[in-house]
Amino acid sequence: MNLEAVFEQFPILTSEHFVLKKIEELHLDEVFEIYNNDKVFEYCGIIPKHNKDTVKNMIGHFARDYNKKSRVKWGIFSIAEPNRLLGIIEAVDFNQKVNVVTIGYFLVEANWGQGIATEAVKILLDFLFMDVNVNRIQAEVMPQNETSKKVLLKNGFIKEGALRQATLWAGKGIIDIEIYSILKEDY
Repeated sequence: MNLEAVFEQFPILTSEHFVLKKIEELHLDEVFEIYNNDKVFEYCGIIPKHNKDTVKNMIGHFARDYNKKSRVKWGIFSIAEPNRLLGIIEAVDFNQKVNVVTIGYFLVEANWGQGIATEAVKILLDFLFMDVNVNRIQAEVMPQNETSKKVLLKNGFIKEGALRQATLWAGKGIIDIEIYSILKEDY
């Protein structure tokens, strides 16, 4: 796993339609729009944040986590509107021993159903497989989150199974979760 490709300098990833880049304080209103919406986190282990100052501090935490080499949160932006945040996609738990990374994503509700998450995941897969040389990329999904499962399946992930009452997610308690993965050899 080539962690320098991730953590030497913040990676900017692009496709024909989107750019994944660092979230800055100037994106506070859009980040707040995401975190202030209970529906966005209905199937996530994240508690919505209804205080703008809390969300402003979180943006600082994104940079702190990146500098600690524990997590990367990219803002998803349209090439056509490069300063309007559409959503967030992240890579966490860089397990070098097994060569595996976990991903997650969420969008501003107004952007749901437009294929944005599907394309953002594809951009991230290209980067993680080709530049970082990861062998396995996985995602944890609540069984009820049909939309997220579709995003993963469209990108070639397979459902490996369900873990019953296997994890504690903030605001949800102990939940079942489904594991989806894709291997480099499948890509």
